[in-house]
Amino acid sequence: MAVHSGRFRRGVLTVIDLPTAIIASQAPPRTRPSNYPEPFASRMAGRIKHPLGDHFGLKNFGVNLTRLLPGAVSALHHRHSKQDEFIYVLEGEPTPFTDSGETTLRPGSVAGFAAGGTAHHLENRTDRDCVILEVGDRTSADEVSYPTDDIQAVMGDDERWRFAHKNGEPY
Repeated sequence: MAVHSGRFRRGVLTVIDLPTAIIASQAPPRTRPSNYPEPFASRMAGRIKHPLGDHFGLKNFGVNLTRLLPGAVSALHHRHSKQDEFIYVLEGEPTPFTDSGETTLRPGSVAGFAAGGTAHHLENRTDRDCVILEVGDRTSADEVSYPTDDIQAVMGDDERWRFAHKNGEPY
């Protein structure tokens, strides 16, 4: 099933067919495991993201079907200045780490992380895969702080992330 939609690129409107429904796990995974620079990108090994929102051309929020293999993490420990995040656990038992500590989630559990709130990340400490649905808004000019790593991120006007050391030196 598809719907016709328009997309502007370089001042030209093109008509494209966007699907209205798919099997989530059949959406193509990201080809790169992370946008982080090294040495942080390799820490995302074992994380497989299927960007569902991008698949439908969604602009205001992102949705990812994310699989965490045993031992994998969802992200570096971080907090957003302007963007909210929400997760829904579909399979497995991921452990979210926040400024307040850790807990274990199970299928059907949800967690939310408000902009400017607690720093967080998930870990899969089990011997089975964890599958989560991640939803986050795409508020522009977001900044991300990473309390436990020498990295910071700023979203540019082009909506691409720029990474730097905490002293401001670019990676």
